[in-house]
Amino acid sequence: NNNNNNNNNNNPKPMPVIGFDMGGTSTDVSRYDGSLEHVFETTTAGVSIQAPQLDINTVAAGGGSRLFLRNGLFVVGPESAGAHPGPVCYRKGGHLAVTDANLVLGRVIPEYFPSIFGEDESQPLDLESAKLAFQTIIVDQATQEEGAPTNQEKGNPTEEKSIEEIAYGFLQVANEAMCRPIRNLTQMKGFDITTHMLACFGGAGPQHACAMAKALGMTKVFVHRYGGVLSAYGLSMADAVKDISEPTAEVYEYGDNTRTHNHDCPLRSKRMEALAQKAIHALCQQGYTQDSIRLEYYLNMRYEGTDNAVMIMQPPQQQQQQSTTTTYGEAFRNHYKREFGFDLIGRDIRIDDLRIRAVVEGTTPKPAPPVPLLGAPPAIGSTRAYFEHGWEDVQVYKVESLEPGHEILGPCLIIQPISTVVLEIGCSAVVTADGDLDITVRPANDREEGTPVSHQPTTTIKADPVMLSIFAHRFMGIAEQMGRTLARTAISVNMKERLDFSCALFTKDGGLVANAPHIPVHLGAMQSAVTFQVEYWNQDGREGIREGDVLVSNHPQLAGGSHLPDITVITPVFYHSEIIFFVASRGHHADIGGIAPGSMPPHSKLLQEEGAMIVAFKLVKNGTFQEKGITDILMEPGKLEGNFGTRNLRDNLSDLRAQVAANNSGIKLLQHLVHEYTLPTVQAYMTYIQKNAEIAVRNMLKRYVQIHNTNQAHAVDHMDDGSPIELRITINESDGSALFDFTGTGPQVLGNHNAPPAVTYSAVIYSLRCLVGQDIPLNQGCLTPVSFIIPRYSLLNPSSDAGVVGGNVLTSQRVVDVVLKAFRACAASQGCMNNLTFGDDKFGYYETIAGGAGAGPGWMGKSGVHTHMTNTRITDPEILERRYPVLLRRFEIRK
Repeated sequence: NNNNNNNNNNNPKPMPVIGFDMGGTSTDVSRYDGSLEHVFETTTAGVSIQAPQLDINTVAAGGGSRLFLRNGLFVVGPESAGAHPGPVCYRKGGHLAVTDANLVLGRVIPEYFPSIFGEDESQPLDLESAKLAFQTIIVDQATQEEGAPTNQEKGNPTEEKSIEEIAYGFLQVANEAMCRPIRNLTQMKGFDITTHMLACFGGAGPQHACAMAKALGMTKVFVHRYGGVLSAYGLSMADAVKDISEPTAEVYEYGDNTRTHNHDCPLRSKRMEALAQKAIHALCQQGYTQDSIRLEYYLNMRYEGTDNAVMIMQPPQQQQQQSTTTTYGEAFRNHYKREFGFDLIGRDIRIDDLRIRAVVEGTTPKPAPPVPLLGAPPAIGSTRAYFEHGWEDVQVYKVESLEPGHEILGPCLIIQPISTVVLEIGCSAVVTADGDLDITVRPANDREEGTPVSHQPTTTIKADPVMLSIFAHRFMGIAEQMGRTLARTAISVNMKERLDFSCALFTKDGGLVANAPHIPVHLGAMQSAVTFQVEYWNQDGREGIREGDVLVSNHPQLAGGSHLPDITVITPVFYHSEIIFFVASRGHHADIGGIAPGSMPPHSKLLQEEGAMIVAFKLVKNGTFQEKGITDILMEPGKLEGNFGTRNLRDNLSDLRAQVAANNSGIKLLQHLVHEYTLPTVQAYMTYIQKNAEIAVRNMLKRYVQIHNTNQAHAVDHMDDGSPIELRITINESDGSALFDFTGTGPQVLGNHNAPPAVTYSAVIYSLRCLVGQDIPLNQGCLTPVSFIIPRYSLLNPSSDAGVVGGNVLTSQRVVDVVLKAFRACAASQGCMNNLTFGDDKFGYYETIAGGAGAGPGWMGKSGVHTHMTNTRITDPEILERRYPVLLRRFEIRK
């Protein structure tokens, strides 16, 4: 692979490569840095697959991805036009797609494209139909915007844009959608994205690679001469591999250093050798010779008490180049510290699996030698293409007429037999000895984007639908990366394995901007928690919120919590000594004290029986983690008779530190966003994102009135003890607002399935989000059109000392069922999260086991799934048995 600049051989180590494969319906991204990275679980299109595989992230964005204008947002995919009927320009009555945008912008030239379209498959691409389709989408959006709420800015912003500006906007949004998985593979794993080269392939990849590299801050792009069919070309040279592994359970290294380490265990070596012979035999049976087989030895290692094992390849026996790693243990510690940001000193290192990878190397081309530079080649013609500043007269080159050493300056188009390379403004390409293109991208800090509006007030920044869509991706991407950091750095099964947490961004007054799709029951409640802390600490006589402070709370009734085990960590984002945003993470701690292990007591009657209560506390003060203070709070319940403090303080402290680390990652990404676009712009688009969600909900409420010919909706359901949950909805058809009146709901109970108001807000915001039926941002705007009546001392608004631990995990599900029933949307779910908790004075275990999802128009019900307000995953049986003194006899759907 040519992954370094042929004209600069002073770099002793080749640049790591990001593989960018953009085809017709999807895009695959991967990372290579001298070895292929493997994972043992991946999720594609919502389907999780647990099997050894290359670490490849797939997103539904390709040349055939369909384009939509929804509620003022530019949306690309996930729907695809497919090969048939394909995009509009295919002349088969297809759908508007990314390829149409590239055609309209002159980035695809019909005369250099095969004439294989139309019914007789002999016609060229249809430019005029593509233009007409973009004009139609503008008119359709204008129709949708008619009757916009009076408190929103009227007018269709797309009407002010030309067809080309609309098409270019869709390309920008598509590029941002494809940038997200690249950030996931690099920034979220501790790698600097700017040090990587973007190697693009697939038929559509070279059209987008340079623009994406500029957006990501990358400086190098590599386009292979066979880029359009590089996957097929690579298969012809691929290695033959036999991968064999078997489980084990042994200690590699003790953490206390008082016992003899087990680095070179004879039995392990014997087992590895037996696996190696099996792998060699398997390849020999396929016709390969033993001399051609190379063996790679791996240990799947983890720290005692954690569940994230890391597959470590045997380090080289001799120190080579800059490598100083000589043992499996050192390699494991280096990898762990880079990916998770810390090292667990004093923990045993365990081995879970032994693995052998037998490889017969395929044909690998020799690296191309450096070539002398020849200057610019002759162009075969010129054309007009649309770039960031508008239409440009650009040169067109055919790759067949290029020679090694030719230098090409952008903007221009380079025609390959199977794809078109779009060389953006500020990019330059050199033809290598092999005929590949080695492209240099102007660094991001040399760009002009984001610099003009340095100190303009927010009111002067007009909402642009393209930027609105891009910021929607960026805000959500930051929340997702916070979640990835929390999952990586947490210790407990609840957060690391079950992913029972949520991360979100907030405005400086506590308004929710973006909530990653983690746990729905946290949605509205987190906003209440942040708003309460802002008001609490800024009251007269209190010290306020300073730089270096991190806030923590969990009280459901007083501080916007959901239930006590859900602890919220809130960090202010400062800019020039002023708070500009907040970031927060809420995680379910497996135990925080109380009368029962797991802090989910089935028979609690008072809040104090459910664990430690935190109304407001500074977890970090002036940059110092307040370990003694939070420890005292977590142990406080033990002072009450029959009650206990936390049963697992070590995990509590570790997970709280992980939540702080997750918030810090969000702060860095937000600060980078401010640096890229300026503070007024980011703040303005936080407001516009909220307004966008508000408009979507208002339109949905108005559609309900039109479809059902009534502005009233009503439903009632009952808890197992007969307590009613009653909801009456009154919709104002003129502006799309609604009153959710829970009058008629039963009184609070002497039990624990009371639900604080924040849980009801979460249930409603989740239900509205589902009813909209489109991918809209999850933020405060969803609840702006809604007002509530929740009677005091009812089941949904209990007193501050009432037990509520079951309200979060049981009553919340029933509230969702009632809301969806009122809107006639679908049948009820099982109405509970099906909670299981057990333990003793040494440990506590908690799990939501899942249940059934109700049927609806167009879909059947489903058994054995997490539904509605719970979005966790079940703990693997192996991890359950490894971490707890139990054996799992059976886990199945009861028939």
